[in-house]
Amino acid sequence: MNFTDTHAHIYSSKFDGDRAEIIGRSVQNGVHKIYMPNISVESIDPMLDAESKYPGICIPMMGLHPCDVKKDFAKELYVMEEWLEKRPFSAIGETGLDLYWDKTFFEEQKESLKIHINWAKQKNLPIVLHCRASMDETIKIIREEKTAALRGIFHCFSGSLEQAREIIDLGFLLGIGGVSTYKNGGLDKVFPEISLEHVVLETDSPYLAPVPFRGKRNSPEYVPVIAERLSFLTGKTIQEVSIITEQNSQNIFHRF
Repeated sequence: MNFTDTHAHIYSSKFDGDRAEIIGRSVQNGVHKIYMPNISVESIDPMLDAESKYPGICIPMMGLHPCDVKKDFAKELYVMEEWLEKRPFSAIGETGLDLYWDKTFFEEQKESLKIHINWAKQKNLPIVLHCRASMDETIKIIREEKTAALRGIFHCFSGSLEQAREIIDLGFLLGIGGVSTYKNGGLDKVFPEISLEHVVLETDSPYLAPVPFRGKRNSPEYVPVIAERLSFLTGKTIQEVSIITEQNSQNIFHRF
């Protein structure tokens, strides 16, 4: 079986001691591609270094994480726009909104998100959305900015069935990770009602490790654990989960 981790910060310093071993074990577990969301200007070099050392496996995106949006965020976006002109990237992201940690720069976050949306439209690339404690606000902006070309992933989806259906109606995918394995994660009420054709797998490594690894460093090698959970929630075999989510990943990242 093949799996894709559509969202992992494998370039993080938390993997500096054993990155090669982690990627080796991930490949052994069937995880043949790891898509890397960018966070800030500072993360670009380590991300591209991971790409160069693991070509065809570690695949970069370009974007500014909403938690890194500050008053001078336009300077960071200028650097990222230059990178988007220099070379190809698989997606725009991660971008979005975050009302969980700090609301100080929420207006700037919204402005940044809209700039990322324009990049995605101009480059015909998918957009990868962070929406922690801001699902409805993010859906609202995507609905306002929606065109036929705008597509992407609501990363780390942990919302309601109604929100899932709204996202699907917009033509976006649900990124499902370790939260699906949590006792109070809420996704057990969503996935019996949602087709796997709208889902991609992710880990958000090194964060949000699935049960039974919760509280430890997350890793792309755990993607099959998430697939097993989706198999249980949807009544599909794990082989079916692999086939369907792989096709979804290929469709959204079709040039990479």
